[in-house]
Amino acid sequence: MKLGPVLVVASHNPGKLREIRDLLGPFGIETKGAAELGLAEPEETGTTFAENAALKARAAAQASGLPSLADDSGLAVTALGGAPGIYSARWAGEKKDFSAAMARVERELQGKQDRSAKFVCALALAEPDGGAQIFEGEVHGRLVFPPRGSKGFGYDPIFMADSMDKTFGEIEPALKHSISHRARAFEKLVKSLA
Repeated sequence: MKLGPVLVVASHNPGKLREIRDLLGPFGIETKGAAELGLAEPEETGTTFAENAALKARAAAQASGLPSLADDSGLAVTALGGAPGIYSARWAGEKKDFSAAMARVERELQGKQDRSAKFVCALALAEPDGGAQIFEGEVHGRLVFPPRGSKGFGYDPIFMADSMDKTFGEIEPALKHSISHRARAFEKLVKSLA
């Protein structure tokens, strides 16, 4: 699949859009967010990150007539059987209150010793004709409470990657972009375009 000069990023999440733009910056690809183009957010009916990413990418590509990239990602907590998983954003509610979502994770973990978790990302690159490719990445780590740091977004303030002593909410975005689940999925996407 070849990318044209404009790529639609099928997301209405400003933090995710900013991170994807940063990751695509070195490739000279102009991005347009789904909200900028007035594209509706499709209902995420998939049962996996990959299914939801493909659904969003295909909907944006068909509506815009341009290649589209969608990300479905989230936090999978071992002691919670992988929850919140594909429901990570939904745990934050309609107002996208991730402070409440992080508090819920902490509540659900009460009485459990295991704090291991991973961030998972599935990227889907779709053409207007419906074809799509999926690229997945993960980063493993552990959860810390209370939340630390104001950089990043979502669950970043409670997630500390293996071998690190700071949360994703405390580290500089450039460092996060080099080690995150999204960065690992992007590496696979970039190799496929080479």
